[in-house]
Amino acid sequence: MSGRLDLRRGIVVSADPLVVEVEGQERRAWADSGLLGEMREGDEVVVNAAALDLGLGSGGFDVVHVNLTRGLGGGVEGDAHVMKLNYTSLQHPVEPVEAASDVDGPKSPDIEDFSARQPAVAVLPLHGHLAPAAWAAAQAWPGTRVGYVQTAGGALPGSLSHDVATLRERGLLAGHITAAPSYGGEHEALSTVGALDAAARSLGWDAVLVGPGPGIIGSDTEFGHGGMEALNSAHAALSLKLPTILSPRLSSGDPRERHRGLSHHTATVLELLLAPVTVAIPEGAADLASQISGASIGLHRAEPVPVDLDGYAASGLPTQTMGRTIADDPLFFEAALAAGAFVVGSVFKP
Repeated sequence: MSGRLDLRRGIVVSADPLVVEVEGQERRAWADSGLLGEMREGDEVVVNAAALDLGLGSGGFDVVHVNLTRGLGGGVEGDAHVMKLNYTSLQHPVEPVEAASDVDGPKSPDIEDFSARQPAVAVLPLHGHLAPAAWAAAQAWPGTRVGYVQTAGGALPGSLSHDVATLRERGLLAGHITAAPSYGGEHEALSTVGALDAAARSLGWDAVLVGPGPGIIGSDTEFGHGGMEALNSAHAALSLKLPTILSPRLSSGDPRERHRGLSHHTATVLELLLAPVTVAIPEGAADLASQISGASIGLHRAEPVPVDLDGYAASGLPTQTMGRTIADDPLFFEAALAAGAFVVGSVFKP
């Protein structure tokens, strides 16, 4: 049984960074400006306090539910009529990106033939792989149009990710689709398979990085975690007959045994996949190849890929994961770098 919403009134005491005073205590908060509008000092708001009270790591802040001072008269713009977050109090209309690709053949002038020019897809296990994968793709093939499809499994608001904003500003991502139930990206898709189809037919992306937003969810069970979304994403890509590469969750520094080496998250996905995929691994990690083969009874192929860890470390992009630096856990970043380099290489190789 799910718990009731933990909603409380508060007053904004700082807009940037957002801090809300709730019952005499100043608390970190986040507001989705796309849904709620601007937050100003002195505004009366209602926050959902559940995550901060539970002491969650990546979700350790209150989330503004509504701005009572200036957020009650938003209204609907345009003629969009398809809902996201449907049948919740936050439902709002969107224009599905699938509509632009619902034709017999591609619309984008960048793609002459959908069957001949298919984007490759790298399935990411968690959001921390996005920046290194995008950087490696750009280094391997400059000018490549690589986009990001955000799925379930982590944070649902597309605007929450600082990594996406930074990668877009630096030209390392060609675009951002949020696939339901995720929302708030530059383009909205009602399904992951619809997002991947639109990426090829109407957006002209050469490669797609698909994975959850920040803050992967988990329940300390075999299947009850955000890492399982990789299974759905891989099947979506395979169903469209797109080259499908899995970026494995690897770690040389995670204190939890189940995530050391090949994480149980990725091992479970490999066991459950209904068709073979390529698993990109950093060059020189022969032991990982045997782990991958063992997890899938030889169904999947491990592909060693050279990576430039020092180059990424100097890139100015994120070099921490769950409190560990790139020096503490190089294997985590090397896995993402391998996937990013390989996914574009699989498109442009002779």
